[in-house]
Amino acid sequence: MTAGDRPAARPRRPQARIRPEALAAERGRAREGLEWLGRRPESHATLQYRILRLVVRFVLFGVFRFRIDTSCQERLPSGGYLLVAAAHRGWMDPFVVLHALPGVPRAWFLGSGPSTFTSRWREWLIRWVGGLLPVWRGGLGIGQHVEAARAVVEAGGVFVQMPEGTVNGPPGRLAPFRPGTALIALRTSAPIVPLAIAGSEELYIGRRMASRVLPATSVPELLGPDWDGRLPEPGSREELALARRLSDALAVRLAPAVATLHPATLDPSDHPRRLRQRLTWLFLGPGPLRHEAGS
Repeated sequence: MTAGDRPAARPRRPQARIRPEALAAERGRAREGLEWLGRRPESHATLQYRILRLVVRFVLFGVFRFRIDTSCQERLPSGGYLLVAAAHRGWMDPFVVLHALPGVPRAWFLGSGPSTFTSRWREWLIRWVGGLLPVWRGGLGIGQHVEAARAVVEAGGVFVQMPEGTVNGPPGRLAPFRPGTALIALRTSAPIVPLAIAGSEELYIGRRMASRVLPATSVPELLGPDWDGRLPEPGSREELALARRLSDALAVRLAPAVATLHPATLDPSDHPRRLRQRLTWLFLGPGPLRHEAGS
């Protein structure tokens, strides 16, 4: 068989995802939030955080040559707020968020434990450096994450959430928001800063991305004058209904900004996309990745 007769390489087929409940069972039980962290979240930049930030910036912008156009950072409060970022389309999004924020106060992400803790050393490093307060989907309720968010806000830090809860979804558009972000906002009453993100659905050398800080807002402003100001009983159907209403209001604010940012991140179809498969999947666990328009 000649080189020209050889069959084309098969496209990568992702393995089945391991359920978070199974991963939690392997380690006895899943610890979340402040219990997993084992300390109060700090808002100052520790030495290890500063060093890691410099290394990461060198790799992302020096080696991979990623470019992020960030705008309206003057809208950021001095600290003590919730940051809601969308659209979430890949592992690069937390770094897009950090690029939009100053080094101080620190950002703390509500992030997936199963997706992040792919090895013991990686879990140890993340706990040592800080910045993540893990959640195990299907597990332990919202209370621990409300407590974690309140601790970050009270320390003057930034509590970051990506309300879609998955990297699957259409480029340049939002996927449905899960209610956890809105529930945390309702129970903490903290200021809310929306951050629009675009361009992270596929990654390659020199990839362009964008983010925009939207004006800070609050639960009363988002719910509007029709809201009577009464907070329902935690865990009630009424609270969940109000959280869905709040999620819809956040999506209405973010969706136009995401749609506006996305076209400027697109390269022509003949633009070189070196290391596209490797970089897009670099820190994503096995499983499907769907970014088609109808996802």
